[in-house]
Amino acid sequence: MITLWHNPRCSKSRQTLAILEASGTAVTVRRYLEDPPSLAELEAARSALGCRPIEMMRSNEAQFKELGLRKDSDDGQLMQAMADAPILIERPIAVKGTKAIIGRPPEAVNDLLSE
Repeated sequence: MITLWHNPRCSKSRQTLAILEASGTAVTVRRYLEDPPSLAELEAARSALGCRPIEMMRSNEAQFKELGLRKDSDDGQLMQAMADAPILIERPIAVKGTKAIIGRPPEAVNDLLSE
């Protein structure tokens, strides 16, 4: 089972979902803008991605700058910002067990399919 944090307005997110559906893999779609992940869920995703919080953020979003965030902001501050403003979460994120990928490019999801 793969959970996809999905934004249907995003072409990369739609492409990633199409790859997953074509593979026949069971997928749970979570529209994270409507059903935002908790701080604990964001931490679990960050751990599964094996990255720093800034690497799972959309730093070019206007809200990033409006909140006074910088690429060298404290990791805790960045994580809380994503919990408070899910538009800042890079999309899509696909999670399978303890592993995750960011679907940029969408074909990156194939790494989870081969698990």
